[in-house]
Amino acid sequence: MPKTENYLGIDIGSTRVRAVMAQEISGEESLRVLGAVSVPSEGMRRGSVIDASAVSSSVAKAVSHAERMSGVSANVVGVSISGTDIFCQKTLGVIAVSRPDGEVAEEDVERAMAEVESRVMLPSNREVLHVIPKSYRLDDQKDIKDPVGMRGVRLEAEAFVVGTSMNQMKGFGRILDQVGIRPSFHAVEPLAAAEAVLSQKQKELGVALVNIGGSTTSITIYEEGELVHLSVLPVGGAHVTNDIALGLRVSIDIAEQVKLQYGTALPDTVGKREEIDLSRIDSRETESVSRHHVAEIIEARMEEILVLVNLELAKCGREGLLPSGAVLTGGGALLPGTVELAKNILRLPSHVGYPKPLGGILDQVDSPDFSTAVGLVLLAREGVGSHRNVAGIGFLADGAQKAIPDWMLSSGKKIKDWLRKFLPLD
Repeated sequence: MPKTENYLGIDIGSTRVRAVMAQEISGEESLRVLGAVSVPSEGMRRGSVIDASAVSSSVAKAVSHAERMSGVSANVVGVSISGTDIFCQKTLGVIAVSRPDGEVAEEDVERAMAEVESRVMLPSNREVLHVIPKSYRLDDQKDIKDPVGMRGVRLEAEAFVVGTSMNQMKGFGRILDQVGIRPSFHAVEPLAAAEAVLSQKQKELGVALVNIGGSTTSITIYEEGELVHLSVLPVGGAHVTNDIALGLRVSIDIAEQVKLQYGTALPDTVGKREEIDLSRIDSRETESVSRHHVAEIIEARMEEILVLVNLELAKCGREGLLPSGAVLTGGGALLPGTVELAKNILRLPSHVGYPKPLGGILDQVDSPDFSTAVGLVLLAREGVGSHRNVAGIGFLADGAQKAIPDWMLSSGKKIKDWLRKFLPLD
């Protein structure tokens, strides 16, 4: 009988909580999606927890629904970490090769990566989640991708250290504790989304993934297969809704429906005399509003978001210089006219990015707003709890603990024993 593994990805966003249950069957190449759920998220603001009880209720609903839909429980659970507290810092670690003959072993690479993490100069209120190898240098030889088996004396490792605030991790820990979920790993939202959407060819040529969420927009840039830049902006699709509510003097709920049903980021494609009858959305409303005016409101905010994205591209010298262009994902990418606006502002080829094809009930997750949740189950399949670097994201054996909130830790041995139930650490 084929061996099966069940993976659950939980994407806790500012406006929605999404849960995807996927199953891996030995001998089958693709994961089978068994359940996918999206429920309103309460108690979050700009990706940060402001009411743990409210968020835990939303998470419990999503997970319970996903389990009922799939009829299975998860072996491995991955949870995304979002918010503007996410940081990315390049760091260098240097060690001496341990073997007398100078041959680099796996243990030397692990020590080098541990040295990278130990050299990170961070405030006491920040926590490392991922150490992502960029390249190695062995004596005078630079830009080595894998130094194992080579000979030398001095091994240098250059890597990106990615993490978030300890308060953020504790907030997510309280949420999951209330729901009774103990995650196997955490992954920051931009990296999980990139795993689901981007191909290796795009990463090699140079690409920017722009994930437009509810209250934040993340930018993840790759070139020559490596991470180049990662940042999170404190603005997203919910700000468009707020602008419409203020501009039309209507409730947030009505503004959201106006955006979804009539919205576009290109005012020039809308007739100036075209009207929106608000009574069709809410019977208590009696007025009609200009659809052209709504489009102007949307354009202004989306233009602001994309200009900020372009500034991030300029920071790392990639403005207008990525052959694979900008891939837009997240719920905000579905707003009509966003791709055309991105092409004009970013001066790059642009298109909407969808999660990679999976098996099972594919139609449930074949949408940009499920990118992060799908990325989590893909990372779970790759075994991100182990000490091996997976999908370009470093999850070190010692560093794996750092992806677990304080409420789960008692001793290094205990947490490693617990993690072995899900993923091998040796």
